Order: sequence, then C-alpha cells, then structure tokens
Amino acid sequence: MTPGVRLVVLGKQGAGKGTQCVRLSHYYAVPHISTGDMLRANVRTKTPLGLDAKARMDRGELLPDTLIMDMVRERLQERNVSARGFILDGCPRTVVQAEILAEMLAPMTLDLVVELDVPTELVLERIASRRVCTDCGHIYSTSEPPVVKWVCDVCGGNVVQRDDDTEEAVLRRLAAYEAETAPLADWYRAHDLLTTIDGVGSPDDVLARTIEAIESRRGWGRS
Repeated sequence: MTPGVRLVVLGKQGAGKGTQCVRLSHYYAVPHISTGDMLRANVRTKTPLGLDAKARMDRGELLPDTLIMDMVRERLQERNVSARGFILDGCPRTVVQAEILAEMLAPMTLDLVVELDVPTELVLERIASRRVCTDCGHIYSTSEPPVVKWVCDVCGGNVVQRDDDTEEAVLRRLAAYEAETAPLADWYRAHDLLTTIDGVGSPDDVLARTIEAIESRRGWGRS
C-alpha cells in the first residue's frame, strides 16, 4: 500500500482544491478533511455556529481562526487520521491558523503544502458553472451535470448553485483570499514546505503533477 501523507492544499476559490483533495485522498488512502464540508453540515442542521457561518460566508467573509481550528483539532484526533495522515482542504487560511496547526501536529510536521495556481479569469468561469449537492457536497458543472438532471449521482440529493457562488460574492472572497490568505504561501515557503502546482488542465493532469511533487519531496520521484 502507498504510504500515507500529511498534506495541506491551498488555492483560490474555484482552483480545484476539492476535486484534487478527493483524488489525493484515494491515492494515499487518507481522509480528506474539508472545513467547508464541516461548516456546511452545521449550516444544513442550522446550529448556532452554522447560522453565524452562513451569514459570514454569504457576505464573502472569512471565519474566525479559533472557530475553524477548534473543528480541525477535534477531527485530527480521530483514529483514522492519526493512523495514516490527512489531506487538509480549506485550512489553514491564515498564518495564525498555520501556527496553530503546527502546534497540533508537533513533534510531527506536514509533508508538503501544495498551492494550486489558476488564473482569476478561469476561476470565475469555473464557479459560474459550478453546481453542488446540498447533501454530500459532490461538485458538478453545467457542462458535466448529474446523469438525472440536478439529482446527485452519489447520494440522490439536490444539486444546486450555492448562494455564495454569485460573481459578486466570489469577487469578495477572492479579494479576501489575496489580502488574508495569500501571505500564508510566504509563511510556508519560509518553512520550506510550499510547492506551487499549475492547476490548469484536466483533473488527471493536475493530479499527476501533484503526486510527482509529493513523491519528489519525499525522495520517491521518478528518475
């Protein structure tokens, strides 16, 4: 079996993080931990955290570091994570979160931080066509819809355009990413953990580039 991995995936909204994290989790047989999925579960069940989070996300805001990291800490303590590792999607998003994560993992460290690089114009195009299952979070597009119109192939849930996927909301989130999250790349670069992957191309091509980078980092690269 392929050894596990401790990986963080960064990138703009619509850069393909979710798609690549699922594929990487299958390849390395580790859990895909999506803070977005955890938050949407709270929104769907209308918990106090979920109601607060929805209002913030609809305004294109980032959520408080403490709220996010408390959720992540609890998940990282679960047995399937401690046994093989994880693919962390959507967190950390700030340097403060990265510092907290490093403390959580000590004395271990991340294997690598992958930043998917996709032009803003392509991101907007992708998000405009994106549709998401309200139950399981599986992602579709108007060009690749479910087999039965807007009924999820995976779980049978409703497939919709998210309220926060409008162009106005996306532009606010991209601005927030550049202002608050992009410096995270510099922090990880300074700690010799960051690699940037070209996120343009088919999902298979992007996956192959990412696996090559991870294996090269750990000394498994092809000669």
